[in-house]
Amino acid sequence: MGNFSDRGVKQSIDWKLVISYLLLILIGWVNIYASIHSSEPSSIFDFNVRSGKQFVWILTALALAAIILFAVNPRFWESASIPLYLFVLVLLVVVIFVSNDVKGSHSWFEFGPVKFQPAEISKITTSLLLASLMSQTNYKITRLKDFLMTALIIGVPMLTILAESETGSALVYVGFLFVMYREGFSGWWLFSIIMAVILFILTLTASPYVSLLVLLGMIGLIAIINSGKIGVWGWINIGVLLLLCLLPWVFSKTIKEGAFMERVKPLYILLGLCVCSAGLMIFRGYRERKRHLSIGAIGLLAGIALVFSTEFIFNNILQDHQRKRIEVLLGMKEDPAGVGYNVNQSMIAIGSGGLKGKGFLGGTQTTFGFVPEQSTDFIFCTVGEEWGFLGCLVVIFLYVFMIWRIVVDADKSRESFTRIYGYCVASCIFMHLFINIGMTIGLMPVIGIPLPLLSYGGSSLWAFTILIFIFIALYRQEKKYY
Repeated sequence: MGNFSDRGVKQSIDWKLVISYLLLILIGWVNIYASIHSSEPSSIFDFNVRSGKQFVWILTALALAAIILFAVNPRFWESASIPLYLFVLVLLVVVIFVSNDVKGSHSWFEFGPVKFQPAEISKITTSLLLASLMSQTNYKITRLKDFLMTALIIGVPMLTILAESETGSALVYVGFLFVMYREGFSGWWLFSIIMAVILFILTLTASPYVSLLVLLGMIGLIAIINSGKIGVWGWINIGVLLLLCLLPWVFSKTIKEGAFMERVKPLYILLGLCVCSAGLMIFRGYRERKRHLSIGAIGLLAGIALVFSTEFIFNNILQDHQRKRIEVLLGMKEDPAGVGYNVNQSMIAIGSGGLKGKGFLGGTQTTFGFVPEQSTDFIFCTVGEEWGFLGCLVVIFLYVFMIWRIVVDADKSRESFTRIYGYCVASCIFMHLFINIGMTIGLMPVIGIPLPLLSYGGSSLWAFTILIFIFIALYRQEKKYY
């Protein structure tokens, strides 16, 4: 083997990553038991309750991890990425037509007492196919053909999952943008997505006028920075924005009732100014060969389209329960006994835990079942109530440590496939963590998404186990020889 020598299991496996995985599933199991504990408690190993069932899922997950590590050739995952992706895609479509309605969602296969959600597995197959495509030697994400292929791989399962009314699982796919960015995708796309979210929220909570002001200001600022003339043009931009901010007040004070100008709303004036600015930017960009001006103009027009379509999207595309959750989250409505009940009770549970918590099985919100779905989507509030702020910090630290280890191992990898797949794994875990914890503390709408390795459920635990241990196996394959 020359300078290469076979390294044993101890040296080739990232045991720090494995230990963080084991600690999280152990913490999850204990808190699942706490969440279903009542005045007449059963054993944590009682197979008739969720803690006993989760114990079975944990054992099977560990068996899966061992099979992936020691029985499956790591090269299999890259070679089988296309058929696995297509197979799961078929399952995503079929489940829409054959599954029962579960709280408005058609995403579960049911085999007697066993339920299976293909949306959980699709994150694995999408990650594998993305890694396979993006690791090709001639791949360049800045090339239109490669970009469209990447978008297709991400977009098809994401849209299919949306059709199942699984908004939370679909939102996880946004995390793949970080993978694309890591592999050379322009950061402006990430900025554009953030701006789109801001405009959508501002239009709902403030007004289209405010949204257009923010949009015009940001586009103007970006154009000025790219031109290099920050001084004078920066002050002009600020001055124009201040005048436009005062425009509605000026109209209300100076325009008489019944006058022609009363029918010319400030919004229409601002819209006309935005459209004219976009036209001028396109003209200058073409004449002066300044690509950033043309791109800015397209962004401005796209932003205008989003602002004026927000109401239609909100009222006609989003489902009723989704609208209510967003209204409560953004403070447009208060409904502590309705759609806001889960979040309200969750925040009470977490807040009541204080610094050190009420102790294992000591949480009143938990024991008396005030928080719905507490063993699944709201498992984090059990941690907060019984283990307090310090317990929450420990759990979050373990997740951050796991993501950090995955990214570090990915960066060390010599194989592009392993590196990119590692980024995909880290992104999926991060999105679940961000959305779920944000949901339990009222920073995100309640969209039904499990906390990785902690929430009750076989599909989720199996999916994250497979997702993580495929990466560990791929990295081990490289570490076996040095």
